[in-house]
Amino acid sequence: MTRTARLGRCGVLVLAGFASAWLGATMARAEDANKADIEALKKSLAKYEDYTAALRDLYLSTEGCVYYSGEKIPGTMDYPKGAMGVHFVNVPSVGKPLDPMKPNVLIYEPTKKGLKLVGVEWLVPLTPDVKEAPSLFGQKFMGPMEGHYPLIPKEFVHYDLHAWLFSDNPNGMFSPTNPKVKCNKAEFPMLEKPTKMMPGPM
Repeated sequence: MTRTARLGRCGVLVLAGFASAWLGATMARAEDANKADIEALKKSLAKYEDYTAALRDLYLSTEGCVYYSGEKIPGTMDYPKGAMGVHFVNVPSVGKPLDPMKPNVLIYEPTKKGLKLVGVEWLVPLTPDVKEAPSLFGQKFMGPMEGHYPLIPKEFVHYDLHAWLFSDNPNGMFSPTNPKVKCNKAEFPMLEKPTKMMPGPM
């Protein structure tokens, strides 16, 4: 190898090193920003640990405590075994511009002591204006998918993103289901089938 070639190769390696370091620092800053936003979100939602506060702010309960067996069906969403809990939906907010600080859904787990706030969910209806899957906190929404029948009409084709802000989830904070959340104390436990995937921008 000639001296010029060696110098050229060294230059490429140095540039690659700088690029890698820059990318790593950029990703770290983005991750720190997401963590800060998530902490701010948790603080803003703390009042909803009392579900009656959620009701006063028009988060209305769908009653059923939704859980999944982990069954995999071709053409449907992939839901690991676990629960989604009881959904309290703020219907007036659905279809409005996505707000990271105001999730459309609050998720509760029925316990001996009552309803425990465990997570939240954002819903984005699939409309002609949606050109790509939405994202928040560096996470791409799941979907598009049918509505979660029978609690939500199948015709409500949408994207969604769950965040288990108030309950540890071994599958990750943004997994759609949480194996630690249980429906055995629920008045209306609902074992659901995986939701059908629908065509649209992925």
